[in-house]
Amino acid sequence: MAKEQEITELKNTVTIEDAGPCKKKVVVEIPEEAVRKTTDEQYETLRKEALMPGFRKGRAPRRLLEKRFGKETTEQIKLKLLAEASDSALKDNKLDVLRDPDIDFKKIELPAAGPLKFDFEVEVRPEFDLPGLDGIAVEKRKLEVTNEQIDREIEQLRKWSGIWTPRDGGEVELYDQIIADVVLKAEGVEEEQKLDNIEIYVRQNGFVGAIPVEKLDELLVGAKFGDARQTSVEVPKTYFREEYRGKKVNIRITVKEAKWLKPAALDENFLKRLGVENENELREKLRDSLQSRLEQQVRTEMAEQIYKYMLDNTKFDLPVDVVGEHSASLLQRQYSNLMMRGLSREQIEEQMEQLRAGSEQQAKEQLKTFFIMAKIAEKFEIDVSEEEINGYIAQLAVQRGQRPERMREEMVRDGSLAQFRLQVRENKCIAKLLESARITEIEPEKKAATTTAKKTAKKTARKTTAEEKPKKRKPKGKNTR
Repeated sequence: MAKEQEITELKNTVTIEDAGPCKKKVVVEIPEEAVRKTTDEQYETLRKEALMPGFRKGRAPRRLLEKRFGKETTEQIKLKLLAEASDSALKDNKLDVLRDPDIDFKKIELPAAGPLKFDFEVEVRPEFDLPGLDGIAVEKRKLEVTNEQIDREIEQLRKWSGIWTPRDGGEVELYDQIIADVVLKAEGVEEEQKLDNIEIYVRQNGFVGAIPVEKLDELLVGAKFGDARQTSVEVPKTYFREEYRGKKVNIRITVKEAKWLKPAALDENFLKRLGVENENELREKLRDSLQSRLEQQVRTEMAEQIYKYMLDNTKFDLPVDVVGEHSASLLQRQYSNLMMRGLSREQIEEQMEQLRAGSEQQAKEQLKTFFIMAKIAEKFEIDVSEEEINGYIAQLAVQRGQRPERMREEMVRDGSLAQFRLQVRENKCIAKLLESARITEIEPEKKAATTTAKKTAKKTARKTTAEEKPKKRKPKGKNTR
């Protein structure tokens, strides 16, 4: 009975309070008896190991140990108590946290007497109900390959095989590549950042160094060599580069030279590089490739409608901090998604330039989609086996002309394998929902829900959900765990 009473007395007092969207404040009080017990145990362990002049090992009195090792031992006791108490508070109250609590151990003092009190905040997984999953209305477009599409593919191949050719004098034109000296001045940073002889691509939305710039074409088109152009950019709060996130950046660009892309000639050498003997064979090869892509496009559009239905009919708040901090991880997920669609590296990089400047709303949609799809996977008990992952990697490796084992190793190294696995699971969830969907076939001209813009970066950004459960972050300071 006495033992049971001691256990009750040593139990921590924990209070959980709401602290914002998907955020909880956890207040913990460790009883004085527990603090004293841990202190006694720590000094008893120290006594057995410490070597003190004039005393045999294990015989040194406590007061001498406290005098010599008191500060260090007190810190160890505090860290142990805080780590164990915070872990226990989360587990006992079944809080589904997104990462470890951010406890500033240095600001918490171990009391000389009385209980140890501290508090911390954690982001938790949002709670919500799924909408009806049976009979979701989906439209399926009938698509066919046209000669105009094949012509555009050939033109694109010629551009990819083209040569950047110096522009003789004159003015900068749209889609040029310019060489420029750049000066960046970020808000709150004293020193300017100078970038010499960097490449800038003149597009509607482009990058100057690592800074996303909207309407970059309006800024640079018409500039002469030697001209300086200036602008200011408000970097989104969800931008993946933390040093620029949410800051105003002043940009000065001095144009030094410009190049235009001269497409490759449609000649024998060009056809040989593509592995065909003549233009007719090239066109047939492109027709087959386009047909496969159109089929994939139809599946993607149907999946987009499922995503939109889920987003429109599921309401919950998101942890604000997580939206910003996981932008870099979202980009990795987007990159993985583009790889799964079989795009070339050039195509991926072209779309990634647009995705890097993704708005806060896109980041929110991606996180929201992740939580929704995770709950659907749980509901239908959908998981991904190693055999399935290896199968997808093998298909992707064939498309990219690599060995499957080498591609897997690369994905492990760059951290994309986990996101790849989640994307496969998500695809299985969409396939499951499409099994019971109400699908209506329509002619292409009758489809108005999907615009050209949504087929590129915007669609990819919305389709691509958040990365796996946000990685847990270790608390500040030392940690005994």
